[in-house]
Amino acid sequence: MTAKLFQPYDLKGVQLKNRIVMAPMCVYSSDHTGEVKDWHLHHYAARAVGQVGMLVVEATGVLPVGRITEQDLGIWCDEQIIGLRKLVETIKNNGSVAAIQIGHAGRKSTVQGEIMSSSAIAFDEASKVPKEMTKAEIDETVEAFGQAARRAKEAGFDVIEIHAAHGYLINQFLSPIVNKRQDEYGGSKENQFRFLKEVVTRVKEDWNGPLLARISATDHHSDGLTIEDYIEYSSELKELGVDLIDVSSGGLITVPINIFPGYQISYAEKIKHAVDIDVGAVGLITTGLQAEEILQNERADLIFIGRELLRDPYWPRTAAKQLDTPLVAPVQYNRGW
Repeated sequence: MTAKLFQPYDLKGVQLKNRIVMAPMCVYSSDHTGEVKDWHLHHYAARAVGQVGMLVVEATGVLPVGRITEQDLGIWCDEQIIGLRKLVETIKNNGSVAAIQIGHAGRKSTVQGEIMSSSAIAFDEASKVPKEMTKAEIDETVEAFGQAARRAKEAGFDVIEIHAAHGYLINQFLSPIVNKRQDEYGGSKENQFRFLKEVVTRVKEDWNGPLLARISATDHHSDGLTIEDYIEYSSELKELGVDLIDVSSGGLITVPINIFPGYQISYAEKIKHAVDIDVGAVGLITTGLQAEEILQNERADLIFIGRELLRDPYWPRTAAKQLDTPLVAPVQYNRGW
């Protein structure tokens, strides 16, 4: 019997050949242009050849100021579509589904010049104090997410993920730790959610394919958001048309976190069953046996793998052997598979 990890999965009509997803991870290999370089092509192709079901391209900035670093990919202008299209073709030609995470770093951006956030509060003592965004700047950023969705569609991506986690701009609006605004984007939970709601709504004007949202299910701080808050937000995201919640945690502020294998899975499980929405689990999932347990016990629907896929581009092969499940090799590798 085929392990559930290697059974197909339907994501709003897009067919994944298995439940293994490469989590979005910045590889700091672009430059001021934000364009795709050779490294991106080699990096993602290797994981597609390795039989990963879906690859999520790293956090890609919807504006130049929205990049985490000046070496990250961008999707703020049409000239970037050419390289992104080539990357999509590379991923698909090697048998994987092509997804892209679009985002804005907010106060965690390290680019030159002025940076922006929900409020003028620096990430830490070593970081610049961001400018509190005006309503016009909020509107411009919402529109930038919509234009990014259009460009992702033109490049041929199958799936879009909105980055609302890890302390980046959307997360900065969501959490009362950073959002101290007194206007319609701050104060109440409804107001704090408004920016993300506007982003999702605008993205869906130009995108009718599968839409994911990555969240940090807790700020790991008594003054911040908890899993109960994110159950409520996930329910609202479902109503807005988000198809799957990619459940991570932390990143908003520097706090100690008790990290152990699978330490975030319980958050995914709670959201899945409380909201009745499909979820992805991520966070120190290292073996096929561990991944299979998560799926068999209906704790998540997809398994997002990060660091293990950096160490082993052929992690699906490793997991298949652990689960005694046959995995078809690329024909070029038949002799050694």
